[in-house]
Amino acid sequence: MRVLGIDPGLRNLGWGVIEADGVRLRHIANGVCRSDPSATLAARLLDLHVQLTLVIAQYAPQTSAVEQTFVNKDAVATLKLGSARGIALLVPAQAGLEVGEYAPNAVKKAVVGVGKAAKEQVDHMVRMQLPGVVIAGPDAADALAIAICHAFHCQTARSMALAGGVR
Repeated sequence: MRVLGIDPGLRNLGWGVIEADGVRLRHIANGVCRSDPSATLAARLLDLHVQLTLVIAQYAPQTSAVEQTFVNKDAVATLKLGSARGIALLVPAQAGLEVGEYAPNAVKKAVVGVGKAAKEQVDHMVRMQLPGVVIAGPDAADALAIAICHAFHCQTARSMALAGGVR
């Protein structure tokens, strides 16, 4: 199963693609879609849409996952991040992919084992689970962690369905 993980951001939208075969994970690709901070919001969202659409076309994931965002004290920044998250949800849905959503603590718990793990711990565990990976930056590392989390959740759901006799 090929999984696309997306870490939403208006300036830097991280993405990571892995392949999961049972408990075995393999890195396919990762990167960051960037938008020009001096452009209008609409132009930035369009740019992210185009870039993420190309990622999906190139790597052909079978499922995807996006990190949920939290509301911070800056309402304007939260709204802009929400717009970028909309692109992160829309593009995979347009490609016909299921889109899982995970809270940051759930991603950290799945990858590190602790819901309050630091970014450095997440990066380290991503590197441990995907040996030899070259990560394009912190946003791409987070996206790979989201993909790993989703792969684990899909595998667990599949195992439970088979155990219950549901196919």
